[in-house]
This record gives sequence, structure tokens and C-alpha cells, in this order.
Amino acid sequence: MIKKITPTDYPIADIITKRWSPRVFADTPITEEEAKILLEAGRWAPSSGNMQPWIVFWGIRGTEMYDRIFRCLDDYNQQWAGNSQMLWLNGFRKKMPNNDLENFHALHDLGLFMGNVLHQATYMDIAVHQMAGVLYEKALGEFNIPNDYHIATAVAFGRYGGNPEKLSGAMKAQEIEPNRKRKPQSEFAFNGNFK
Repeated sequence: MIKKITPTDYPIADIITKRWSPRVFADTPITEEEAKILLEAGRWAPSSGNMQPWIVFWGIRGTEMYDRIFRCLDDYNQQWAGNSQMLWLNGFRKKMPNNDLENFHALHDLGLFMGNVLHQATYMDIAVHQMAGVLYEKALGEFNIPNDYHIATAVAFGRYGGNPEKLSGAMKAQEIEPNRKRKPQSEFAFNGNFK
């Protein structure tokens, strides 16, 4: 199994340091109960005004729903995501309930939802890879989603331990690279004026 190194500057929780986003997954299936546990973890995420604007379409490998979601991924993500054990499409309601005002916090709330899902998945030894490469207009039509919703991301789920030989080129190089990288705090955290 590929091991990743998370060089933190300060001690943080193991559930954060051991999480990373693979593009290959072990062949171990994800069950419907596990899917519902992950959805339940997301369900309890905080949201602005408790509006919970997120929507999720999910399918387990081998089902028609999985195939429908897969067809909504862009070409790049279709190269690797088909070896996942479960796929999701994540969206959010763009407007506030009962009026036409834009919900400027909806995408933030969806991020909090997925933060809960990521922590729960890591706790369950399930790997998660989120994707921006979604054909969102195709998804709107495929799933009969009203225009006041936006499909923002797709997510691939599986178990760590997939064979990186299934990947080619830059994808394989990224998969086997042991060192994870992040910007230093000095580039994004300010205790005073911007830079």
C-alpha cells in the first residue's frame, strides 16, 4: 500500500494527517450501509441558518446509478474514477428557501458537509477523491435537477491499496509520490494586513 508523508509544522489529529486522495482503489466493495453512514456524517454538518442546501446523488459500483454519475464526469476523471467503488455528485441550492435571494454561503456549507464526510470516511478506512471535473449541465439534465441548483463536484470512494500500475504518466507519478505538499501558513494566514 502506498504510504504518504504529511510534514506538518504543528501537531494535528491523525485523522487529518492520514487522509489523502488516491486515484486507484482496492477491489473491496463499499456497502449501502457504509454509504448511508457517510451521508449521515455529512447530514450533521453545520450550515448557514441551518438551511442544509446540499444535495447528493450516489451510486455503488455495479449499479445503474453509478454508471449515470460516471457519464457526468469529464474525460480526464473518467480515465481513473471507474475503478472506485462508489461515486457521488454533490450540489447545492443556489437560492434561499422561500425567496429569490442568492445563498452566498451554500458552497461553503457543501464544503462543511464534505469535511464531515471526509473525516468519517477516514475513520472507516475509506479513501475519498473529490473532483471538480464534472459536466454539471449534463448532470442537471440526467437527474432532472431544477435550475436553482448547481452541481459543484463529484466524489470517488474506495479503499486504500489500489494498484498504481493501473494509472499512466503524471497520474501514476502523483499517486506514488510519497510527500504531500501544502502552502505554508505564512502564505494564507494573516495576523494583520494582507501581506
